Amino acid sequence: MTNDREAIPPEDECVVHDHPVPAAELSRYSIERDVHSERDIANYVEGQAPDEAIHHVELIKREVVVGEVYEIWDVTTDKDRWWVITNLTNLYSQRHFPSLDYTLSFHIGLMMRLKSRSGRVDADDPSPFDEVLRRVDQAQSKHDGAVEAEEYQSVGMLLRESLISLIAALRRRTELPAVVERPQDANFVAWTEALMNQLCSGGSNKELRQHLKNTAKECWQLVNWLTHTRSASQTASSIAIHSCQTTIGHFIQILEKSRSDKTEQCPICKSRDVRTHFDIAIPPDGEYYTSCGVCDWTDHPEEAEL
Repeated sequence: MTNDREAIPPEDECVVHDHPVPAAELSRYSIERDVHSERDIANYVEGQAPDEAIHHVELIKREVVVGEVYEIWDVTTDKDRWWVITNLTNLYSQRHFPSLDYTLSFHIGLMMRLKSRSGRVDADDPSPFDEVLRRVDQAQSKHDGAVEAEEYQSVGMLLRESLISLIAALRRRTELPAVVERPQDANFVAWTEALMNQLCSGGSNKELRQHLKNTAKECWQLVNWLTHTRSASQTASSIAIHSCQTTIGHFIQILEKSRSDKTEQCPICKSRDVRTHFDIAIPPDGEYYTSCGVCDWTDHPEEAEL
């Protein structure tokens, strides 16, 4: 039988790790990484904490709550350490939120309250539609302080500009056949017709395509009526804002669907785990790209050139 005292090594043979691995070096020891999602999270933190340098980004876990998927990320900077939780994306300092379970519960409750207060698409992450959403926010602020009819009319003017900006963003990201006639820049209805024919094409999409066109056309007509009518009121202004938010949300969804449908499977490993990202650094004003969640494939222009 071995003596227990003899099994304990002498003190001079015991090696104790007494210093942490620098945060910037941690990624070298990660077995599984998703560099594109890491980039998305890093870009978000840089936008929220512009005076901090990102040292390490790591996905801790994914949790499904009432059918909604939440990703929890651990982000280390040169000044702080953050929890970043998605859907909608928000960050929490680990100095003030040391418990991950508590932070997730807090985040879910906060996001449910935000979603219940507004039907807006999420503007927290960088996207090609930042200008569109900013104009809608301006219209909402104008509406909240409006009293007179002319003030509600100005809400209509801001909403009209948001719809024109929406078409401009879609045009920059949609390739139309050469035979399709290009309408004038401010012809919202004609551009809607051309873009929806391209982004939502095919016989199986006939009803959806018609719904998108009709909804957008009625929204445009409502906004222009609000801009010019002397009977502009709080109710009419509120309905016009919600109509614009719906149209914007529809158009963003159909653009993303059109892009994801082009790459239903990874061309390398044939996995269907193909995700869409947005990189603000892709010229001229940011662009979407896709990556595979299983292998290292991506169609990001910088990496595709390598």
